[in-house]
Amino acid sequence: MELLQQLINGLALGGIYALIALGYTMVYGIIQLINFAHGDIYMIGAFAGFYAAIALKLSFFPTLIIAMVISALLGIIIEKIAYKPLRKSPRITLLITAIGVSLLLENGMRFIVGPAPKTFPQLIKASKINIGSLQVTNIQILTLAVSLILVVLLQYIVYRTKVGKAMRAASYDIEAAALMGINVNNTISFTFALGSALAGAAGVLVALAWTTIDPYMGIMPGLKAFVAAVLGGIGIIPGALIGGLFMGVAETLTKAYISSRLADAIAFSILIIVLLIKPAGLLGKQTREKV
Repeated sequence: MELLQQLINGLALGGIYALIALGYTMVYGIIQLINFAHGDIYMIGAFAGFYAAIALKLSFFPTLIIAMVISALLGIIIEKIAYKPLRKSPRITLLITAIGVSLLLENGMRFIVGPAPKTFPQLIKASKINIGSLQVTNIQILTLAVSLILVVLLQYIVYRTKVGKAMRAASYDIEAAALMGINVNNTISFTFALGSALAGAAGVLVALAWTTIDPYMGIMPGLKAFVAAVLGGIGIIPGALIGGLFMGVAETLTKAYISSRLADAIAFSILIIVLLIKPAGLLGKQTREKV
């Protein structure tokens, strides 16, 4: 029963990692960019939710929507200003730029709101639900439910809408997509907006569960979500979901049965093992590049 309890805890955490990992994988799928600023957009989403709830006295769902909208707008702005001018530059240039944007967001937010952690308002009163000997909180149920709803909505957008078809076309061949009349710039911006909105939602969900937020809260979850994206097969949406859930369960079981100090080390050890055994990830396929 204790193992089942830890699995439930891990799935709730994994849902958060999956939402962040989806942003990594969608952006990489189209322009082959690892957006290391993505974890900080998750942090901005948490702060956007914090100020929306405090200033406007909003309940959970309006707060969630505002955080997603602000995060989406920030994702578009970052793409237009920082990444678009460098789109044809070497990948290392984009990578360094992404790290620079990440540091700018972290320290810029620290300058604006201060370094001290802030207590997130209690938008939903926490309560425990007993199922036999299992104990599940309403926050965990909400986190899993919102994560699954957003993932299903994302799948619908990608596979059932015109803009989703454009995203898939650009991910296969961005130049051919442009020749077929697809507005590649708008498609890339929409991809950034979509991934950033999911990260913003994750920020609010985590703030609701952990109750405190700070300008550097996005560093470690962002890195773990990146590991989740690579684990599942970066560029593959179902892979990000599987990788996120796996990472959440692995971290929770490590803390429960091994040591909480080793949780982060084991998370990054998983990345090394995956890269050694199956570099393309669980759902990825090996591709050969012609020189």
